[in-house]
Order: sequence, then C-alpha cells, then structure tokens
Amino acid sequence: MLQPSEYTFGGKSNQPASNPNTFTPVKTVSAPVEQATIGRSLVIKGELSGSEALYIDGRIEGKISLPDNRVTIGRNGSVVANIIAREVVVMGKVSGNIECSDRVDIRSEGSVTGDVSTVRISVEDGAVLKGGIEVRSGERSSERKQQNQAPAKAAETPKTEHAKAAATHE
Repeated sequence: MLQPSEYTFGGKSNQPASNPNTFTPVKTVSAPVEQATIGRSLVIKGELSGSEALYIDGRIEGKISLPDNRVTIGRNGSVVANIIAREVVVMGKVSGNIECSDRVDIRSEGSVTGDVSTVRISVEDGAVLKGGIEVRSGERSSERKQQNQAPAKAAETPKTEHAKAAATHE
C-alpha cells in the first residue's frame, strides 16, 4: 500500500523536490586577477615592466619591474634578473636581487641567489637562499608622512589658542 508523501504531483508540495546530483556553483566575491604568463619554451632578454601579475615558467635575463603586482617564478622558471615587485613567489630559480614592497615567498623547491629586501618573507623547508636579507618596516613611509604633518599641526595649535586667549582678554 502507498504511504502519504510530503511531495505531491499536483504541484502543491510543501517543500521543493531535491536532487542530490544538482550542482550549485559558489559565487566568488573577488574579480579574477589578470596574469601574464611566460611559457616554458620562451626566453626573454631585456627589461620587463607592466601593470599586471606575471607568471614565469620560461627564462628571463635582464630586469623585471612590476612594483604594484605579483611575480611568480614557476617550477620550470629561471630568472637571471633583478626583480622589483609588490609580491614575489619563487618556485624555480632566481639569480639576482629581489626588492618587494610586501612579501617574498620562497617555496620548498625554490632557489634564490641574491639580496632580498622586503617587508615580509617566508622561506619553506628545503628552499635555497644565498644572499643578504633586509626586512623593512611596512609603515616606514606612512610614519614619515605623519611625523612631517604632526609638527605643523602642533605649531598651529598654540598660535590659535593664543589668538583666542588674546581675543577674550581684550
């Protein structure tokens, strides 16, 4: 004998029918990151600059300047260049100095020969790093701006208070 069901075929169900095989994609909040890629077979000699993220799986010789973006050296990547970027991730080989405004991340299979100057650094077990490391304070430039503005405000405040006091005593 049939038992009553929560669902009816007449279109008057209390709950929607569920299908366990239904896929509902998750919407991401962030926009996709534009990233240029230099493939395994490419060799570039010279100066590289731009305003998007860069993934290197080939060979670069010269200079890389992407001060507001990320540079990733893939497992097959080989860079003989100085790198200036916001963030650098090394999974391949880098021979040259790295200057970052945010973070350097040297993964376990990565190798860096050269000086590193950054605000934050991460070196995984197994990674190779030959050279000097300078870890700067990330607030250096903002502190200087605040220090330059603070004396000017402090100098103005007594004058204003003195002028108010003089005006009330007259």
